[in-house]
Amino acid sequence: MDISVVIPLLNEEESLPELEAWIRRVMEANGFSYEILFVDDGSTDTSWQLIENLQKANPSVHGIKFRRNYGKSAALNTAFDKTQGRVVITMDADLQDSPDEIPELYRMIVEEGYDLVSGWKEKRYDPLSKTIPTKIFNWATRKLSGIPNLHDFNCGLKAYKKEVVKSIEVYGEMHRYIPVIAKWSGFNKIEEKSVAHQARKYGESKYMGWNRFINGFLDLMSITFVGKYGRRPMHFFGTFGVIMFVVGFLATVFVGFSKLYRLYSELPTVLVTRNPWFYISLTMMLMGTLLFIAGFLGEMIARQSPTRNWYVVEKEI
Repeated sequence: MDISVVIPLLNEEESLPELEAWIRRVMEANGFSYEILFVDDGSTDTSWQLIENLQKANPSVHGIKFRRNYGKSAALNTAFDKTQGRVVITMDADLQDSPDEIPELYRMIVEEGYDLVSGWKEKRYDPLSKTIPTKIFNWATRKLSGIPNLHDFNCGLKAYKKEVVKSIEVYGEMHRYIPVIAKWSGFNKIEEKSVAHQARKYGESKYMGWNRFINGFLDLMSITFVGKYGRRPMHFFGTFGVIMFVVGFLATVFVGFSKLYRLYSELPTVLVTRNPWFYISLTMMLMGTLLFIAGFLGEMIARQSPTRNWYVVEKEI
């Protein structure tokens, strides 16, 4: 099979027939053998009934239905396990990604040998509440990930070599960082392609608000540290531990000698340690450090959990 098209969706009943017809038209025009894999992430509308009807009319349509909403990462990870195509294309179900981009994405993977090609929506039709956080998020991700040539990490339209999707695991909300995960897994041939972006035709976006922005940066910190120090956490925590120990030891020596030589009384009358804000700040720093360590250790435990990617699939066609 040439191409597997993976489409996660949540309550997109209006767009599904049009999207399936558009993809089918592109595939037949280019002579591709293909499958379209819809993953219904707990929709409450008639999306699943439409997928069943589309499958009856087109045997290349496949579907997976979650019993409840698990998120886009869960949908992608489950679909990646099922794909059969030489090249895997992911796109959103809202008709903002154009299936006309598929032939060129396929060519870049097969002929130019890229492991992953990510779409870049240079001209976007999203509201400012979505575009501004996205620009900040992408800038930070470029700096921390070491992938400077990607402008839009979270673009739903991507193409993957089959080996990539079979080698990586996407969980939590890590779908934003699939290029980073692929890089950490050894797939370094990552490129970007400018793609058309269309205004949403039906419904409303499921990914809005500043909580998405905050969660994105928390996930970025998580994937960065897990990627760099996941198998050698002592290199990270040990370094800070040694620094803190040395600073504490030197401070203790200084205070001890000051006491012995009666230098303490010669210090300024108003000492920083007499200010209650000093202790409040110190407490906040300690709590922040402990919470960060707890989060990191929790992330490590979650990665080793046998149920980290276990989802209840209600139906499959």
